[in-house]
Amino acid sequence: MKFRVSNGTFGYRKDSLLFEDINLTIEDGEILTILGANGVGKTTLLKCMMGFLKWHKGETLINEKSFNSFKSVDVWKRISYVPQAKITVFPYSVIEMVLMGRNPHMSFFSMPKQEDIEKSKSVMEELNILKLENKVVSELSGGELQMVLMARALVSEPEVLILDEPESNLDIKNQLIVLDVIQKMSKQKNITCIINTHYPEHALRISDKTLIFSYGNNYIYGKTSEIVNESNIKRFYEVESKILEYTQNKTNFKTILPLRITDKVV
Repeated sequence: MKFRVSNGTFGYRKDSLLFEDINLTIEDGEILTILGANGVGKTTLLKCMMGFLKWHKGETLINEKSFNSFKSVDVWKRISYVPQAKITVFPYSVIEMVLMGRNPHMSFFSMPKQEDIEKSKSVMEELNILKLENKVVSELSGGELQMVLMARALVSEPEVLILDEPESNLDIKNQLIVLDVIQKMSKQKNITCIINTHYPEHALRISDKTLIFSYGNNYIYGKTSEIVNESNIKRFYEVESKILEYTQNKTNFKTILPLRITDKVV
C-alpha cells in the first residue's frame, strides 16, 4: 500500500511549528525510518500521519486518497500501530492481548476461532515470546511488553505497519529479532513499514528511505544509503562519527562509531 505525506505541517502552537512542509512517499514493501534527537517531535509526526493529531497544513494519503476520506474501521483494518510500551494494569494474559490484534477480522460479538489462535501463536513463536502466552501482561518487563505489542500488530496482517521506537527496552538479541521480523514482513509480505527509532545504524541495516529532522523545520529525506552518513549525523546529532563497513557471507553490514560531541571532547 502506498503511504504518502504531502506538505505535512504541525506545531502545538501555530506560531511555533515542529515541522513544516514535510513530503515523503513509501511504496509497497518499503521501510521508512524516522530519525532525530530526543524531543524533536518524532512521535508527534507519527501521530499526525495517523490522524491522531490534525495537520495544520497538508495531508496524509493512502493510495492517493486522503486519509480522512476513509472510515476509521477501514483504516485500522489496513494499518497497525505499535506505540512505545507503557506499563499496563489490565489483567489480560499475553495470548489474550495478542488475540486483540485479530479484532479487525472478527465481527463485534464473535469469539476468536481456532485459526485466530493459531495465527497468534505463530507470530508469538516468531518473536520468541510463545513461552509468555499465559503470563499476565501487567507482570511483564518493558521489553517483554514491547514484543507483545509487536505481536498484536503483526497478527492483524496489516498492509502498513507503524512502529514507535520498537527496539526500546530490548536487549541486543531481541533488537535483532524485531529488525529481522520487520525486514521479513516488508520483503516477503509486501508490508509498508514506518519506524521511529533512536538508532541510525538500524536505519542502515533495514530501511529503504530515511527522514531525519531537528528543531526549526530542518529536515532531509531520501534513500537511506544517501541520507545516513557522517556529515548528516554531525548536522542533526552534533556528533562526529565514523561509519564502518563489514562483509560476512556476501552480506554488507554498517555500524556507526560515535567519536565525539562536536563542541567538546567526550
